[in-house]
Amino acid sequence: MARTPRTPKPTPAELDLLRVLWSLGPATVKQVHEALRRERPEVTYATVLRLLQVMHGKGLLTRDESERSHVYAAAQRQGSLQERLLGEMIQKVFAGSGRDLVLAALRSDAVSDAEREEIQRFLEETRHD
Repeated sequence: MARTPRTPKPTPAELDLLRVLWSLGPATVKQVHEALRRERPEVTYATVLRLLQVMHGKGLLTRDESERSHVYAAAQRQGSLQERLLGEMIQKVFAGSGRDLVLAALRSDAVSDAEREEIQRFLEETRHD
């Protein structure tokens, strides 16, 4: 059986643009640039355009060229890409142990008290299923 080629892993800058597109939905370069500038005022239109073009070439984005302003969209749903990247990280960093990943996250300052409470509620709710 032939394997389907996987989309390449996005760089941190590409992930920033994907987060914007997942939030906005399909958008023009101008819309992506304006949204990204709220977080990173120093980013230029030319940089956003170049990154979107590169990401399209890598298969991370689709591009609708039917209008004068091209419209870009994420080629993968947010959850799908996150799950794939998480799976790769668990394999590489935690030797395949999801338990070790969760314990490391809970031991760090990366999880807020509110998030801990939400995790606890989730665990309690799923324990009864």
